[in-house]
Amino acid sequence: LLTNQIIKKFRNLPPSPPLSLPIIGHLHLIQKPLHRGLAKISDKYGPIQFLHFGSRPVLLVSSPSAAEECFTKNDIIFANRPRFLAGKHLGYNYTTLGWVSYGQHWRNLRRIATLEILSATRIQDYTSIRVNEVHSLIKYLVKASKASDSSTVEMKSAFFGLTLNIMMRMIAGKRYYGDDA
Repeated sequence: LLTNQIIKKFRNLPPSPPLSLPIIGHLHLIQKPLHRGLAKISDKYGPIQFLHFGSRPVLLVSSPSAAEECFTKNDIIFANRPRFLAGKHLGYNYTTLGWVSYGQHWRNLRRIATLEILSATRIQDYTSIRVNEVHSLIKYLVKASKASDSSTVEMKSAFFGLTLNIMMRMIAGKRYYGDDA
């Protein structure tokens, strides 16, 4: 306990609630809904708190002036993402857009994504795909509503299929999910 207090003073961290459990950290303090639970913590312990959610350090900032300072003076520090093991294996050693740390490589990936994938001309090029898939969804809904006696259709799986088919047709040119896939 004494060693932890000495290390905390040297690291110059903000104050933390007193009870942090070994494996779950401060997760036991969180109540549902999340925003109200965090608001209670900030009301009780102050506008800036250093928490541990499991093994991950979290900075809780509830003061507008402190939030402004975090995102203007220290924006590069807060722009980085935590390095999960999944990012190493699934993200090609942290080199894909979802896993890369802030820096020159991230700026290049963002520029390529903005210009090549999310530009107005690309979005316009894929309008026919979206229209065709929505028509297929409507046909499926009509057919499913006629087939069942209670005329209820599960929309969650229907929207999942719509989204998956749009993405697959944009990427591979073929439908993945549905009757005529």
